[in-house]
Amino acid sequence: MRMAINWQKLCLTALALWLLAVARMAQAADPPPAASASATTPAGKLKLSTADEFKAAFEQVPCKNDARLAAVKALFETLGATPEAINLAKFKNVENLVITKPGKSPEKIVVGAHYDKVSEGCGAFDNWTGIVAIAHLYRTLKDAPTEKTLLFVAFGKEEAGLLGSAAMTKEIAKEQVAEYCAMVNIDSLGVGVPQVMRNTSSPKLETLAEAVAKEMQMPFAKAAIEGADADSSSFVSKKIPAVTLHALGNDWQKLLHSGNDQPSKVNAQSVYLGYRLALSLLARIDAADCQAFREVKK
Repeated sequence: MRMAINWQKLCLTALALWLLAVARMAQAADPPPAASASATTPAGKLKLSTADEFKAAFEQVPCKNDARLAAVKALFETLGATPEAINLAKFKNVENLVITKPGKSPEKIVVGAHYDKVSEGCGAFDNWTGIVAIAHLYRTLKDAPTEKTLLFVAFGKEEAGLLGSAAMTKEIAKEQVAEYCAMVNIDSLGVGVPQVMRNTSSPKLETLAEAVAKEMQMPFAKAAIEGADADSSSFVSKKIPAVTLHALGNDWQKLLHSGNDQPSKVNAQSVYLGYRLALSLLARIDAADCQAFREVKK
């Protein structure tokens, strides 16, 4: 997460029919591991990740920036991405990894998380949690017949000023903007329950995220974070609806952008809940009209 020195303190903080089974399972605070191995929905068979898999994902985390891009690619490959689905988008000063899951239409949903870190700490919270979440979302949805094409994007150099997401949105021509239905960004899970970062999110997607959390009986909050920014802002600036999900708590200042940002401190259940909320949110966006979340000019 891109942050300035003066952050305010935070409080701790469906479904489309073809993911109804996913939402029901997510209502359980601690579902049995075997229950989420797979599920059959009207859309077919989904590979659902387990809470134990998220715990295992943080046993080894790349703690050096020069190792993270390769580690992201390896993670997606482990979770089923084929060479044909993976593209390394190179720009002048940044690289993004893009994994495409084709849908029935060319309309697009971007599912993003940044892979870079600051010099302090391991970057486990900020933002390997987001990378793990979107990689598991890819595995769950890669064989599902979605209406829209899903672009899973690992952004580079977010901490240097949202450079990866800015580079991607700059390449979207004005006439192509309407094809980008929404962007869901995941940044800094692993502390508390999922919530929305209001100052980097579109109002209609905030409202939808809140409704989905309520249906899932999941605690939820939304608040602006003074002095902070995230990759969703690059899409909001491009007039593409976007939302950032995070899971920071009252002690975030002791963890993020510090030597305390370590894998051993990550609450894997928090990451798992972020994945479940994002999964149900994506189902709703996929089932909606592509223009449903854009702000209407008055």
